[in-house]
Amino acid sequence: MRRLRTPACAAVFALWASAASAGPPFLTDDPEPTEPGHWEIYGPYATTDGRGPERSGEVGVELNYGLAPDVQFTLGLPAAYDRDAAGTRWGAGDLEASLKVRVYENKAAGVQVAVFPAVTLPTARPGLGAGRVTASLPVWVQKDAGPWSLFGGGGLAINPGPGNRNYWSGGIALARQFGSGVQIGVEADRQGADTAGGSGTTMLGLGAIVHVAGPLRLLASGGPTFSDAGGPAGYHGYAALGWDF
Repeated sequence: MRRLRTPACAAVFALWASAASAGPPFLTDDPEPTEPGHWEIYGPYATTDGRGPERSGEVGVELNYGLAPDVQFTLGLPAAYDRDAAGTRWGAGDLEASLKVRVYENKAAGVQVAVFPAVTLPTARPGLGAGRVTASLPVWVQKDAGPWSLFGGGGLAINPGPGNRNYWSGGIALARQFGSGVQIGVEADRQGADTAGGSGTTMLGLGAIVHVAGPLRLLASGGPTFSDAGGPAGYHGYAALGWDF
């Protein structure tokens, strides 16, 4: 599961599986749904995205449930923050609901494909969210080979509102499993301009998952963000406690 993007980011399993698995903590998502009748929870999680002393992000919980074979329901429950020269503001964030449906799987070839439509509801405190309903329509593909996993894809984001524009976003990532306790990966993500006259961004990242004990694992990722408009590089980061049952 792709983790939830903050307004500024909108520019994001089983650790002991024999093949490397995708999803959090990477911005790039994967096509692998949660097993039917099982939960995957990322919480608390925290994100940050900014440039210099100005930044915004979320702190919250992401719930993933296996509704049926090849079908996962995801609900994000964030609090949002924004920090600039005027100070720091906190409040409720936008709620995001999504449904991952794996439409193709070839276990012999290690290939999976899924669609993952999502809708974001304007539940945030004014100034900390989109202020209206938004949506995304991505497709994700994954290829596993032993301890390696290559995954990526993307799609169209629906971003209504004065001065806003729809945009395309996507990414690609390569991850490797080391034994039963550690996974490390690198990624590159791209987002088009989300406002009229705005600039697209490119994000590079390094992510890791470390098995702690039982169903618990620690997840973290981060890296630089580059704007097409130039200027100093920004940054993005993610950290979470993951557990499943």
